Formats: sequence, C-alpha cells, structure tokens
Amino acid sequence: MKRLLFVLFTAMLALGLLGCDAPTQTKSAEKARPSTTQSKSKLIDINRASAEELMALKGIGEARAKAIIKNRPYARKDELVHQKIVPQSVYEDIKDEIVARQ
Repeated sequence: MKRLLFVLFTAMLALGLLGCDAPTQTKSAEKARPSTTQSKSKLIDINRASAEELMALKGIGEARAKAIIKNRPYARKDELVHQKIVPQSVYEDIKDEIVARQ
C-alpha cells in the first residue's frame, strides 16, 4: 500500500498536479520567448528606416542599405527580392524583422 502511494505521489509530482513550482527550464524558456507585442514594435519599416537601422539587419551592409533607400517606396517587403536588391537567402533571414508600411 505504501509503495502504491509513493508511486502515485511521484507520478503526480512529475505531472505537476501537486502545485509545486515548475522546473526552472520552463520559466527561463518563457522569458526567452519574445511577446507578440514586443516583436511588432521592433519591426523596421523599409520605407522609412535610416541606413543605420537597415544595416542592423543580418546581411545588410552599407551598399544594400543604400540600395534599399534608393529604390523606395515599396508596396510589399518581398519587393526587395523581386527588384534584386537582396538575395532570397538574406530576405529569409530578415523577413520577420521588416515591414513595408505605406
């Protein structure tokens, strides 16, 4: 009987049913995950960003930043690839960090 109770207690503890604190891995993973609101506020508008802001993006150096600025305005952010300003691989790296607001 004691063994059965021990097994049940251990199983409940493992499943988190006893209200004990969750492992620290879960809490640190939640902190590392950015909120949706945060990521939306950090989007770089390719129609208004300065060269310095554009160069902060992965794969965008001075020459590409100047090309982005020179070819403004953009209706859609994927025009960077269609107009051959950035290669597809660079676009894949930055597409979640940019926006083309009108």
